[in-house]
Amino acid sequence: MSKLLDKAKELLTKHDDKVDKGLDEAGEQADRRTDSKYTGHIEQGADEAREHTGEDETTK
Repeated sequence: MSKLLDKAKELLTKHDDKVDKGLDEAGEQADRRTDSKYTGHIEQGADEAREHTGEDETTK
């Protein structure tokens, strides 16, 4: 199981920009589906997830 986790971390690091884009799109979709009721919570969750996606600078 640790090999799988190591591979996932490696892929996240290599594709940080794509992961960040996916987080943005997922956050926007969640925000739309909740009629912007939880915008702050959604943004906070996405920001926290971005902190763990790799060593490169993340975009918002």
